[in-house]
Order: sequence, then C-alpha cells, then structure tokens
Amino acid sequence: MILVWLGELITENGIGNGISLIIFGGIVSRIPQLIQQGYLASTSTSGSIVSVAVFLIIGLLTIIGIVYIYQGQRRVPVQYPTKRMVGRGMLVGSAQTTYIPMQVNSAGMIPLIFAQSMLIFPAVLSQYLVTSDVKWLSSAAQWVGQYLANTTLWYYWAIFFALVFAFTYFYAYVVWQQQNIPENLQKQGAFIPGYRPGEPTSKYLQVILNRITLAGALFLGVVAILPFFAKVGGNQLLSSAALLITVGVVLDTIRQLEAQMVMRNYSGFLS
Repeated sequence: MILVWLGELITENGIGNGISLIIFGGIVSRIPQLIQQGYLASTSTSGSIVSVAVFLIIGLLTIIGIVYIYQGQRRVPVQYPTKRMVGRGMLVGSAQTTYIPMQVNSAGMIPLIFAQSMLIFPAVLSQYLVTSDVKWLSSAAQWVGQYLANTTLWYYWAIFFALVFAFTYFYAYVVWQQQNIPENLQKQGAFIPGYRPGEPTSKYLQVILNRITLAGALFLGVVAILPFFAKVGGNQLLSSAALLITVGVVLDTIRQLEAQMVMRNYSGFLS
C-alpha cells in the first residue's frame, strides 16, 4: 500500500506513471545480481566468452527491436470537412487532413502476462496435487510438473509462443472494438480518402489491423521465447517481460517529460 501511495504521488507530480516507475526500479535493481550470475556461470563452463557475447548481442538487438515496435505505427489519412458561414447558409470549405495512428504493438506486454498466467496455473496446481492420496491424481500432477511446466523443454516455449500470439490478437481486437473508430468517424462527417463511411471504412481498417497485429504478435512471440536461446552457462538470465517493461517505461517517461517541457518552456527535453 505504501508503494501504491508513492506511485500515485509520482503520477500526480507529472513525472510519469508512478507504479510503472517503481516496477522499473525493481527490475533495474536486479541488474548487478544478473551480472554476477552471468559472470559466475561464464567462468564455470567452457565456451563462456562465446555464450556471453551471444547473450549481449541478443539482448541489444531485442532492446532495439522493442523500441522500434513500440514506436511503430500505421498512419491512416483521414479528412474532416470544414464549414464556413456564407450569408444564411452553410457551405463546405476545404477539408482538413489528419491521420489515425494505429500502433503495431497496441497490446504492450499484456499478452505475455496472460500467457505466463496460463502456463503457471497448471504448475502451481500440480504442486498441491502431487502429494494427493489418490494415485492417478498424484501421477497426473507429477506428469504436468515434469513435462508440461518444464521450462527446459522446447515444446513449453512453443506453447508459450502460441499463447502470446493468440492473446496479442485477442487484446488488439478487444481494444479496437472499444474504440469504435469507424462509427465515430461517420458521426463526425470524416472519411478515409477512397473509402465510403460505414462498412467499407470498417473493413479497410480491419484489414490494416490484421496486418500490423500480425507483425506485433510475431515480434512478441519471438521476444517471449528468447530466454530459451539466450543462455549463459545453461542459466536463463534474459527476461522478456522485464525488457518490455523497462523499455516501455523509459519511452513513456521520456514522452511525458517532453510534453511537460514543451508545455512550460516551448522546448523539448532533448533539444
């Protein structure tokens, strides 16, 4: 409760999302421990230099990719008709052109959380049932803990990839339906050049959503299974969820600081 209160104070003072910054601080505080684990793992196994180099390269490329995907968007042009008063009537003047920013990764890290929850639940349940007096129930729980919830097996990460991919599409569609952009455009008299308002506009935007969500879903799926490939001395040091939170919080904080600087001094944070 104290951390939630501190997070609300941070948010109220315009620094950024307070809860996210506290989570970010917890992740960053574990970096020295991860460096120590990586160093001990690299010194105790052969081929350590190669594994450390591969780990660093994968981590750097992942951060660059997360920034690129987080900032990526498809800008769909939209025209709003402007009206001017002439005598007693209304005449339509020149149209004002703007755009709809459709994010490539509109789901953020929510699919990773959903997928991890789906995979953790059978493992937690099996821990309680493995000591059951019912023989078949105990055997089933032992099988789940040994095979289905074993993070060292490749098909665990294949299931993880499939769940992240599916939840990315699910969350993107839920958010899209809540926004109800085609209907709002039609109410405002706006239109996409080349497409009639209503059902044609809705189908056009739906096709764009399918395409950009495919790129976002594949990227999140690849990021989710990176810990299986980025190992140092057999230890999985890379956390995809931690990377997504860290990069997302940094980008959001920079964006909010930029807005505060522009509002107060008419100059950017980095300019």
